Amino acid sequence: VLSDLGICCIDEFDKMSGTTRAILHEAMEQQTVSIAKAGIIATLNARTSILASANPVESRYNPSLSVVENIQLPPTLLSRFDLIYLILDAPNVDNDRMLGQHLVGLYYETPNVVEPPLDHGLLRDYIAYARENIHPELSDLASRELISAYIEMRRGGSHGNGGRGRTISATPRQLESLIRLSESLAR
Repeated sequence: VLSDLGICCIDEFDKMSGTTRAILHEAMEQQTVSIAKAGIIATLNARTSILASANPVESRYNPSLSVVENIQLPPTLLSRFDLIYLILDAPNVDNDRMLGQHLVGLYYETPNVVEPPLDHGLLRDYIAYARENIHPELSDLASRELISAYIEMRRGGSHGNGGRGRTISATPRQLESLIRLSESLAR
């Protein structure tokens, strides 16, 4: 509710209780949160984007298991996310050295802070302009391409291990996700 019209960032998503996850179902599906306290029943807006991070089972990603088996979150909840990214922590001497130097450098009297390649103000203004002024519409060709991609996603979800536990079958939510992603890329 505090993130209404903004972004809600959730860390340790895998450690949430079942009750909290149930509340997220409503927030992600209906964009509202229902509250009942002291005889007062209210429905509050929760129109937000959710960015969540979760750790794999056993705290280390097992490449011999599927993504679904590694994160073990309910498919009903996973299907509500437009995108799911894996960030693997593979040991690499050069990358580990750069990260170590950066982290230690933050504790110097004059910290070694890397400037972002794009000014935050410019990016914020660009996004605000795009939201206000750019309103893409799906063409017939784009609609056919999206439907074709959705059908291919459905076909892919039915393969492997009898279709159980290895993948999540695409649902109409994924088609809606494809449409939202297409619109955002067009902006």
